[in-house]
Amino acid sequence: MASRSVHPATSRSKAQPTGNEEAGERISLGEFQDVDTLTLSEAALVINALVSKRRNDRKNVNETEMLTKTIDYLDAFSRFKQKEHVEAVERLLSAHKEFHKFERAQLGSLCCETAEEAKTLIPSLQDKISDDDLQELLDEMYKLMPR
Repeated sequence: MASRSVHPATSRSKAQPTGNEEAGERISLGEFQDVDTLTLSEAALVINALVSKRRNDRKNVNETEMLTKTIDYLDAFSRFKQKEHVEAVERLLSAHKEFHKFERAQLGSLCCETAEEAKTLIPSLQDKISDDDLQELLDEMYKLMPR
């Protein structure tokens, strides 16, 4: 019987997660618990503004493949394209102090059509807001979406 040679691993082992991050019925984000979050539309504004400024200042933009793919992704999935609409959505969401920052970012990115859909996708909203109040918020956000 021929012996089989075992080669050493050629890649690093994957580090185990450090915490019990969870975004289900309760929000537990470990070290990211109190970190400010952005909607996809806000992230698109920030990145596009930075790239534009660097281009205008004739600085090395260093447009890597990762940056290009990130911009493409944000352009495809950002629901609000105009700066005024992004800011209006942020004001609407920020008025709801009962929401965690992560929940506000999720609502602003997912743009659910119904309160039921929002509470299904973001289970932690379940006991924080009535369906009627959440539907009113979603309807106000919907008015700001491009058609």
